[in-house]
Amino acid sequence: MAGNTNRTRFAFFKDRIVPIEEAQVSVMTHAFNYGTGVFGGLRAYWNASEEQLFIFRPHDHFQRFIQSAHLMRIEVRYTPDELVQILCDLLRAEGFRENTYIRPLAYKSTEVIGVRLNDLDDDVTMFSLPFGSYVPNEEGSHVCFSAWRRVEDNAIPARGKIVGAYANSSLIKTDALLSGYDEAIVLNENGHVSEMSAANIFIVRNGKVITPPVNSNVLEGIVRRSLMQMFHEQMGIEVVERDIDRSEVYIADEVFMCGTGVQVAAITQVEHRDIGTGKIGPITQRIRNLFFDVVSGRVPQYRDWLTPVYVMEPARV
Repeated sequence: MAGNTNRTRFAFFKDRIVPIEEAQVSVMTHAFNYGTGVFGGLRAYWNASEEQLFIFRPHDHFQRFIQSAHLMRIEVRYTPDELVQILCDLLRAEGFRENTYIRPLAYKSTEVIGVRLNDLDDDVTMFSLPFGSYVPNEEGSHVCFSAWRRVEDNAIPARGKIVGAYANSSLIKTDALLSGYDEAIVLNENGHVSEMSAANIFIVRNGKVITPPVNSNVLEGIVRRSLMQMFHEQMGIEVVERDIDRSEVYIADEVFMCGTGVQVAAITQVEHRDIGTGKIGPITQRIRNLFFDVVSGRVPQYRDWLTPVYVMEPARV
Protein backbone atom coordinates (compact mmCIF):
# COMPACT_ATOMS: atom_id res chain seq x y z
CA MET A 1 0.00 0.00 0.00
CA ALA A 2 1.54 3.26 -1.10
CA GLY A 3 0.56 5.50 1.80
CA ASN A 4 3.16 7.72 3.41
CA THR A 5 2.18 8.31 7.05
CA ASN A 6 5.52 10.02 7.73
CA ARG A 7 4.20 13.06 5.88
CA THR A 8 1.00 13.43 7.89
CA ARG A 9 1.40 16.51 10.09
CA PHE A 10 -2.12 17.21 11.36
CA ALA A 11 -5.34 15.54 12.45
CA PHE A 12 -8.79 16.73 13.39
CA PHE A 13 -9.14 15.57 16.99
CA LYS A 14 -11.38 16.66 19.88
CA ASP A 15 -13.08 19.32 17.70
CA ARG A 16 -9.94 21.02 16.39
CA ILE A 17 -7.01 20.54 14.05
CA VAL A 18 -3.93 19.58 16.05
CA PRO A 19 -0.43 18.25 15.33
CA ILE A 20 -0.70 14.53 14.60
CA GLU A 21 1.36 13.75 17.73
CA GLU A 22 -1.45 15.15 19.88
CA ALA A 23 -4.15 12.96 18.32
CA GLN A 24 -3.85 10.05 20.74
CA VAL A 25 -6.28 7.84 22.64
CA SER A 26 -5.86 5.70 25.75
CA VAL A 27 -5.37 1.94 25.61
CA MET A 28 -8.57 1.80 27.67
CA THR A 29 -10.64 3.41 24.91
CA HIS A 30 -13.73 1.30 24.24
CA ALA A 31 -13.27 1.34 20.45
CA PHE A 32 -9.69 0.07 20.80
CA ASN A 33 -10.83 -2.84 22.96
CA TYR A 34 -14.01 -3.84 21.13
CA GLY A 35 -13.87 -2.41 17.60
CA THR A 36 -16.81 -0.09 18.36
CA GLY A 37 -16.05 2.50 15.77
CA VAL A 38 -16.78 3.26 12.12
CA PHE A 39 -14.65 4.85 9.46
CA GLY A 40 -14.74 6.31 6.01
CA GLY A 41 -12.31 6.37 3.14
CA LEU A 42 -12.08 9.29 0.72
CA ARG A 43 -9.59 10.32 -1.93
CA ALA A 44 -8.52 13.68 -3.22
CA TYR A 45 -6.83 13.96 -6.61
CA TRP A 46 -4.25 16.52 -7.67
CA ASN A 47 -4.86 18.28 -10.98
CA ALA A 48 -1.49 19.79 -11.92
CA SER A 49 -2.80 21.88 -14.82
CA GLU A 50 -5.32 23.61 -12.54
CA GLU A 51 -3.09 23.42 -9.47
CA GLN A 52 -6.08 22.14 -7.55
CA LEU A 53 -6.77 19.24 -5.21
CA PHE A 54 -10.23 17.75 -5.85
CA ILE A 55 -12.02 15.64 -3.20
CA PHE A 56 -14.16 12.96 -4.84
CA ARG A 57 -17.82 12.96 -3.70
CA PRO A 58 -17.15 14.03 -0.10
CA HIS A 59 -20.81 14.74 0.73
CA ASP A 60 -21.78 11.22 -0.33
CA HIS A 61 -18.93 9.74 1.70
CA PHE A 62 -19.85 11.69 4.81
CA GLN A 63 -23.53 10.80 4.49
CA ARG A 64 -22.54 7.12 4.46
CA PHE A 65 -20.13 7.79 7.34
CA ILE A 66 -23.00 9.15 9.44
CA GLN A 67 -25.20 6.20 8.44
CA SER A 68 -22.44 3.79 9.52
CA ALA A 69 -22.24 5.60 12.85
CA HIS A 70 -26.02 5.33 13.27
CA LEU A 71 -25.78 1.54 12.95
CA MET A 72 -23.35 1.53 15.88
CA ARG A 73 -25.33 4.04 17.97
CA ILE A 74 -22.58 6.62 17.55
CA GLU A 75 -23.64 10.26 17.40
CA VAL A 76 -21.72 12.32 14.87
CA ARG A 77 -22.17 15.91 15.99
CA TYR A 78 -21.46 17.32 12.54
CA THR A 79 -23.48 17.55 9.35
CA PRO A 80 -22.01 16.34 6.05
CA ASP A 81 -21.43 19.97 5.05
CA GLU A 82 -19.55 20.65 8.28
CA LEU A 83 -17.42 17.53 7.80
CA VAL A 84 -16.56 18.64 4.26
CA GLN A 85 -15.45 22.01 5.61
CA ILE A 86 -13.35 20.33 8.31
CA LEU A 87 -11.73 18.15 5.66
CA CYS A 88 -10.93 21.12 3.43
CA ASP A 89 -9.38 22.95 6.38
CA LEU A 90 -7.34 19.86 7.26
CA LEU A 91 -6.06 19.43 3.70
CA ARG A 92 -5.18 23.11 3.45
CA ALA A 93 -3.17 22.77 6.66
CA GLU A 94 -1.29 19.83 5.14
CA GLY A 95 -0.80 21.59 1.82
CA PHE A 96 -0.67 18.38 -0.22
CA ARG A 97 -0.12 18.79 -3.96
CA GLU A 98 -0.51 15.11 -4.84
CA ASN A 99 -3.10 12.35 -4.65
CA THR A 100 -4.27 11.96 -1.07
CA TYR A 101 -6.23 9.49 1.06
CA ILE A 102 -8.48 10.69 3.90
CA ARG A 103 -9.63 8.64 6.88
CA PRO A 104 -12.46 9.93 9.14
CA LEU A 105 -13.38 7.85 12.18
CA ALA A 106 -16.22 7.99 14.68
CA TYR A 107 -15.79 5.87 17.77
CA LYS A 108 -16.83 5.05 21.33
CA SER A 109 -14.27 7.03 23.27
CA THR A 110 -15.16 6.18 26.88
CA GLU A 111 -12.35 4.50 28.79
CA VAL A 112 -14.24 1.54 30.18
CA ILE A 113 -14.41 -2.25 30.08
CA GLY A 114 -17.75 -3.77 29.10
CA VAL A 115 -19.43 -4.89 25.89
CA ARG A 116 -22.21 -2.46 25.00
CA LEU A 117 -22.96 0.57 22.82
CA ASN A 118 -25.22 2.60 25.10
CA ASP A 119 -24.16 5.15 27.73
CA LEU A 120 -20.75 5.73 26.13
CA ASP A 121 -19.14 8.90 24.80
CA ASP A 122 -18.64 9.40 21.05
CA ASP A 123 -15.85 11.23 19.25
CA VAL A 124 -14.84 12.00 15.66
CA THR A 125 -11.33 12.26 14.27
CA MET A 126 -9.86 12.62 10.78
CA PHE A 127 -6.44 12.48 9.15
CA SER A 128 -4.97 12.36 5.65
CA LEU A 129 -1.85 11.13 3.89
CA PRO A 130 -0.30 11.05 0.41
CA PHE A 131 -1.46 7.85 -1.25
CA GLY A 132 -0.83 6.05 -4.51
CA SER A 133 -1.97 2.57 -5.56
CA TYR A 134 -3.60 0.17 -3.10
CA VAL A 135 -2.78 -2.94 -5.14
CA PRO A 136 0.52 -3.26 -7.05
CA ASN A 137 -0.93 -4.59 -10.31
CA GLU A 138 -3.86 -2.34 -11.16
CA GLU A 139 -3.95 -3.44 -14.80
CA GLY A 140 -3.41 -7.13 -14.15
CA SER A 141 -4.22 -8.32 -10.63
CA HIS A 142 -3.88 -12.02 -9.79
CA VAL A 143 -6.49 -13.05 -7.22
CA CYS A 144 -7.90 -16.14 -5.51
CA PHE A 145 -11.15 -17.18 -3.86
CA SER A 146 -10.89 -16.85 -0.12
CA ALA A 147 -11.59 -19.71 2.27
CA TRP A 148 -13.12 -17.11 4.59
CA ARG A 149 -16.74 -16.05 4.07
CA ARG A 150 -17.95 -12.47 4.13
CA VAL A 151 -19.51 -11.52 7.46
CA GLU A 152 -23.29 -11.76 7.16
CA ASP A 153 -25.40 -8.62 7.51
CA ASN A 154 -27.33 -10.19 10.40
CA ALA A 155 -24.04 -10.66 12.26
CA ILE A 156 -22.32 -7.33 11.54
CA PRO A 157 -24.09 -4.82 9.25
CA ALA A 158 -22.49 -4.98 5.80
CA ARG A 159 -23.70 -1.49 4.91
CA GLY A 160 -21.50 0.11 7.51
CA LYS A 161 -17.74 0.51 7.52
CA ILE A 162 -17.49 -0.86 11.05
CA VAL A 163 -14.01 -1.07 12.51
CA GLY A 164 -14.42 -4.51 14.09
CA ALA A 165 -15.75 -6.04 10.85
CA TYR A 166 -12.42 -5.44 9.16
CA ALA A 167 -10.87 -8.29 11.11
CA ASN A 168 -12.72 -10.37 8.50
CA SER A 169 -11.12 -8.36 5.69
CA SER A 170 -7.69 -8.67 7.30
CA LEU A 171 -7.93 -12.46 7.47
CA ILE A 172 -9.00 -12.59 3.83
CA LYS A 173 -6.31 -10.24 2.52
CA THR A 174 -3.48 -11.72 4.61
CA ASP A 175 -4.07 -15.28 3.43
CA ALA A 176 -4.22 -14.06 -0.17
CA LEU A 177 -0.96 -12.11 0.10
CA LEU A 178 0.90 -14.90 1.87
CA SER A 179 -0.23 -17.29 -0.88
CA GLY A 180 1.23 -15.00 -3.56
CA TYR A 181 -1.96 -13.30 -4.75
CA ASP A 182 -2.77 -9.59 -4.96
CA GLU A 183 -6.29 -9.88 -3.58
CA ALA A 184 -9.11 -12.31 -2.84
CA ILE A 185 -12.74 -12.75 -3.91
CA VAL A 186 -15.06 -13.50 -1.01
CA LEU A 187 -18.24 -15.57 -1.10
CA ASN A 188 -21.30 -14.92 1.07
CA GLU A 189 -23.14 -17.46 3.22
CA ASN A 190 -25.10 -18.67 0.16
CA GLY A 191 -21.95 -19.40 -1.83
CA HIS A 192 -22.38 -16.46 -4.20
CA VAL A 193 -19.77 -13.81 -4.91
CA SER A 194 -19.94 -10.95 -2.42
CA GLU A 195 -16.93 -8.66 -2.90
CA MET A 196 -13.16 -8.48 -2.47
CA SER A 197 -11.46 -8.11 0.91
CA ALA A 198 -12.23 -4.37 0.81
CA ALA A 199 -13.57 -3.57 -2.67
CA ASN A 200 -16.57 -4.21 -4.88
CA ILE A 201 -16.37 -6.54 -7.89
CA PHE A 202 -17.77 -6.48 -11.44
CA ILE A 203 -17.63 -9.09 -14.19
CA VAL A 204 -18.21 -8.71 -17.93
CA ARG A 205 -19.91 -11.46 -19.93
CA ASN A 206 -21.01 -11.12 -23.56
CA GLY A 207 -20.84 -7.34 -23.38
CA LYS A 208 -22.93 -7.15 -20.19
CA VAL A 209 -21.54 -5.72 -16.96
CA ILE A 210 -22.70 -7.60 -13.85
CA THR A 211 -22.16 -6.95 -10.14
CA PRO A 212 -23.53 -8.60 -6.97
CA PRO A 213 -26.67 -6.96 -5.54
CA VAL A 214 -26.57 -4.90 -2.36
CA ASN A 215 -28.20 -7.74 -0.39
CA SER A 216 -25.18 -10.00 -1.00
CA ASN A 217 -23.43 -8.59 2.08
CA VAL A 218 -21.60 -5.95 0.09
CA LEU A 219 -20.68 -2.44 1.11
CA GLU A 220 -22.78 -0.03 -0.95
CA GLY A 221 -19.69 1.50 -2.49
CA ILE A 222 -19.65 5.09 -3.71
CA VAL A 223 -17.18 4.28 -6.48
CA ARG A 224 -19.40 1.30 -7.36
CA ARG A 225 -22.40 3.60 -7.67
CA SER A 226 -20.40 6.15 -9.67
CA LEU A 227 -19.20 3.54 -12.17
CA MET A 228 -22.74 2.26 -12.67
CA GLN A 229 -23.86 5.78 -13.52
CA MET A 230 -20.92 6.34 -15.87
CA PHE A 231 -21.51 3.01 -17.63
CA HIS A 232 -25.08 4.14 -18.35
CA GLU A 233 -24.41 7.76 -19.28
CA GLN A 234 -21.05 7.52 -21.03
CA MET A 235 -20.91 4.00 -22.45
CA GLY A 236 -24.56 3.09 -22.93
CA ILE A 237 -24.20 -0.02 -20.78
CA GLU A 238 -26.72 -0.89 -18.08
CA VAL A 239 -25.17 -2.75 -15.14
CA VAL A 240 -27.07 -5.86 -14.06
CA GLU A 241 -27.20 -6.47 -10.31
CA ARG A 242 -27.64 -10.18 -9.63
CA ASP A 243 -26.05 -13.16 -7.89
CA ILE A 244 -22.78 -14.37 -9.39
CA ASP A 245 -21.56 -17.95 -8.99
CA ARG A 246 -17.92 -18.86 -8.47
CA SER A 247 -17.66 -20.73 -11.76
CA GLU A 248 -19.07 -17.73 -13.62
CA VAL A 249 -16.06 -15.67 -12.59
CA TYR A 250 -13.67 -18.20 -14.15
CA ILE A 251 -15.39 -17.97 -17.55
CA ALA A 252 -16.01 -14.19 -17.53
CA ASP A 253 -14.62 -12.09 -20.39
CA GLU A 254 -13.38 -9.46 -17.93
CA VAL A 255 -13.32 -8.94 -14.18
CA PHE A 256 -12.44 -5.81 -12.25
CA MET A 257 -12.65 -4.45 -8.74
CA CYS A 258 -13.36 -0.93 -7.54
CA GLY A 259 -13.38 1.17 -4.41
CA THR A 260 -11.87 4.29 -2.92
CA GLY A 261 -8.64 2.50 -2.06
CA VAL A 262 -8.29 0.21 -5.05
CA GLN A 263 -9.87 2.78 -7.46
CA VAL A 264 -10.51 0.69 -10.64
CA ALA A 265 -8.25 -2.33 -11.04
CA ALA A 266 -8.38 -5.13 -13.59
CA ILE A 267 -8.36 -8.77 -12.48
CA THR A 268 -6.70 -10.80 -15.23
CA GLN A 269 -6.11 -14.10 -13.46
CA VAL A 270 -8.16 -15.97 -10.86
CA GLU A 271 -6.07 -18.63 -9.19
CA HIS A 272 -4.62 -20.57 -12.14
CA ARG A 273 -7.08 -19.44 -14.81
CA ASP A 274 -6.69 -16.46 -17.11
CA ILE A 275 -9.69 -14.16 -17.36
CA GLY A 276 -10.46 -13.61 -21.03
CA THR A 277 -7.18 -12.97 -22.83
CA GLY A 278 -5.26 -12.73 -19.57
CA LYS A 279 -4.88 -8.97 -20.09
CA ILE A 280 -6.98 -5.97 -19.16
CA GLY A 281 -10.14 -6.01 -21.28
CA PRO A 282 -11.56 -3.17 -23.40
CA ILE A 283 -14.54 -2.38 -21.16
CA THR A 284 -12.39 -2.36 -18.03
CA GLN A 285 -9.78 -0.18 -19.75
CA ARG A 286 -12.40 2.30 -20.90
CA ILE A 287 -14.16 2.66 -17.53
CA ARG A 288 -10.80 2.87 -15.77
CA ASN A 289 -9.61 5.69 -18.03
CA LEU A 290 -12.92 7.49 -17.64
CA PHE A 291 -12.80 7.17 -13.86
CA PHE A 292 -9.39 8.82 -13.61
CA ASP A 293 -10.49 11.60 -15.95
CA VAL A 294 -13.56 12.20 -13.80
CA VAL A 295 -11.81 12.28 -10.42
CA SER A 296 -9.14 14.61 -11.80
CA GLY A 297 -11.72 17.13 -12.99
CA ARG A 298 -11.31 16.54 -16.72
CA VAL A 299 -14.94 15.62 -17.44
CA PRO A 300 -17.22 18.68 -17.10
CA GLN A 301 -20.37 16.58 -16.69
CA TYR A 302 -19.13 15.24 -13.34
CA ARG A 303 -17.44 18.31 -11.89
CA ASP A 304 -20.24 18.55 -9.33
CA TRP A 305 -18.89 15.31 -7.81
CA LEU A 306 -15.69 17.17 -6.92
CA THR A 307 -14.97 19.63 -4.14
CA PRO A 308 -11.89 21.83 -4.68
CA VAL A 309 -9.66 22.28 -1.63
CA TYR A 310 -7.65 25.36 -2.45
CA VAL A 311 -9.21 28.77 -2.83
CA MET A 312 -7.99 30.13 -6.14
CA GLU A 313 -7.17 33.81 -6.26
CA PRO A 314 -8.82 35.73 -9.13
CA ALA A 315 -6.60 36.47 -12.08
CA ARG A 316 -5.07 39.91 -12.07
CA VAL A 317 -6.13 42.20 -14.92
